[in-house]
Amino acid sequence: MPSPLVSAQWLHEHLGDERLRIVDCRFSLQDPSAGRQAYTAGHLPGALFLDLEQDLSAPVRPDRRGGRHPLPTPEALAQTLGRAGIGNEHFVVAYDDPPVGGMYAPRLWWLLRWLGHGQVAVLDGGIGAWRAAGYEVSTAAVEYAPTTFKPHPQPEMVVDANFVAHRPAGTVLIDSRAPERYRGEVEPIDPVAGHIPGAINRNWLDSLEASGRFKPAEEQRKRFEGLEGEIIVYCGSGVSATANVLALELAGKQARLYAGSWSDWVSDPSRPVARGPE
Repeated sequence: MPSPLVSAQWLHEHLGDERLRIVDCRFSLQDPSAGRQAYTAGHLPGALFLDLEQDLSAPVRPDRRGGRHPLPTPEALAQTLGRAGIGNEHFVVAYDDPPVGGMYAPRLWWLLRWLGHGQVAVLDGGIGAWRAAGYEVSTAAVEYAPTTFKPHPQPEMVVDANFVAHRPAGTVLIDSRAPERYRGEVEPIDPVAGHIPGAINRNWLDSLEASGRFKPAEEQRKRFEGLEGEIIVYCGSGVSATANVLALELAGKQARLYAGSWSDWVSDPSRPVARGPE
């Protein structure tokens, strides 16, 4: 399995590689049109744009089961990728605009891994690192010929609410949201505040340096020190948790994703809710 990260320098040196597909994943939960607008204003040369809600999620169900950003079916996601010109032969580099906007490229990284596609990485530091290196952005339209992406799903990478509720003893459950949301002091998005009983808190933003780059492996190991056995990670809707999954991989640990996350958990009022510190 290749490294989950590539540097701006590496990407700049490989821009001419026909096997390369760069994907702009910028998005804003507060303004869903912001990502597309940012892409139009300037993107990495040759980069495609994929939208979190239109391309990388299934439609939200009326009963909210599955959460705010439900996983697309493997078949639907494969069709989206194929239409964009991404096939099984391509090496995909996803980028966004960390630190605050640094959860969206890991979502695509995780989704492709989930489809069995190991040739994928996140641009470390996102578009900010690209600009800081002095590399140019482009406003040119980008279009590749449609192709076929054949998915090879890895169902063991994901768990649902029932599995979380009846998880084996000793399972480590990580809540990736901000500490105040974990404690239930505030809840700006979902209808219920708090966390899943038994979960510990490791804020996904702590995986990043101020520059937006991921902290080195040794610092990631310190973040997750003492966590042994099976690890399940969740967040609000299965997006920012993928940054923690990537950070855990840097630390040498594997984790499964509760994709529906908190927004799915609280869609059923019978599920228990905890508040306060760990």
